[in-house]
Amino acid sequence: MKGEIISVGSELLLGQIVNTNARFLSEQLAELGISVFFHTVVGDNPERLLQAIGIAEKRSDLIVFTGGLGPTKDDVTKEVLSSHLGVPLVIDEASLKAIEDYFRRSGRPFAENNRKQALVLRGAEILPNDAGMAPGMFLSASGKSYLLLPGPPAEMETMFLRYGKPLLAGRSGRIESRVLRFFGIGEAELEKKLEDLIEKQSNPTIAPLADEGEVSIRLTASHAVKAEREKMLDSAEKKILERVGPFFYGYGGTTIFREMGERLRKKGWTLAAAESLTGGMFQSHVSAVPGASAWFKGGVVTYQTETKTEVLNVKRETVSTFGVVSGPCAKEMAENVRRLFRTDVGISFTGVAGPDPLEGKDPGLAYIGLSVKGRETEVFAVHLIGNRDTVRLRSAKHGAWAVFRAAATDPER
Repeated sequence: MKGEIISVGSELLLGQIVNTNARFLSEQLAELGISVFFHTVVGDNPERLLQAIGIAEKRSDLIVFTGGLGPTKDDVTKEVLSSHLGVPLVIDEASLKAIEDYFRRSGRPFAENNRKQALVLRGAEILPNDAGMAPGMFLSASGKSYLLLPGPPAEMETMFLRYGKPLLAGRSGRIESRVLRFFGIGEAELEKKLEDLIEKQSNPTIAPLADEGEVSIRLTASHAVKAEREKMLDSAEKKILERVGPFFYGYGGTTIFREMGERLRKKGWTLAAAESLTGGMFQSHVSAVPGASAWFKGGVVTYQTETKTEVLNVKRETVSTFGVVSGPCAKEMAENVRRLFRTDVGISFTGVAGPDPLEGKDPGLAYIGLSVKGRETEVFAVHLIGNRDTVRLRSAKHGAWAVFRAAATDPER
């Protein structure tokens, strides 16, 4: 199935907001084996939206709309599609009641134009809006499928994951995807190791995908029988992991921070962090993992030299001899934060986020210290490319990867 995403909203064209919806939907549709070949952004203009729909219908089987389902006059998506398909709009009583209940609970007056949000294409499957008011809908007509979703990302993502994705998965029937996630290997290197498998791919297909400092592979199998699809995916996964298994950390939408935490939990280890370069970013990602309190005790952000020496007890001789951007400083930070919080593992980050050099060292240089109780402390130097935020995020991920590997049950992993 070929898919296309039409994002509706003049605010997107004006650059007032970033179109995160298209990225999210492309990723989700790919998991269903639906190839998205085009993204279109169109303003709140009926004529231009109609033109975009006409173009999309010539080249795509599934057209997904985001935005334009609200109560105001510039919300025109379903009105334009209604006119184009010759399908009238009717009030969905369940949606109207949900909207009225929302206003009643919030204590706000119900404006009559809010009834517009309960209008749906007659005969469409209705997708409830659990995070807002305007319902979504799915309709097939003249060999094409149309999926209408709200524009606000929180509403759109909730609706798609709860209702839209299962609906599309049920209709495809023959398609199944699996995403393998890797860290510590670049996209080009991974692709080179799998070059012959990728060149010979047919069913299942193998698609490498680059992310922020990591790589994913999406496997997609097609077969009428689910058990056969699973066998095909298992076989492809086995061949891939035989070559790049040491870099594999998880499946689907997981993160390296989540998988790191799962390994710590299974090991019965606790973790503390000392951050300079990353400024708390590592701890922010760690604390976002559900259940992190079982294995994450806490940490410190020691951005200035004085806090490294006064709070973390980094030796002044270490700073004066090697500098704060150094392996010896990272080593002491990791060891001392582990002792301070009485944990099994201490992780530290120091380096140069940029844009300017520090202590004569170029932006992108990061030192990560890893202190594990009963083991020799390790320090990893990584050289990263990108702006400040990119360097900090990738440094945090490298730290999580170091802890993930240290907590492996299998010593080779």
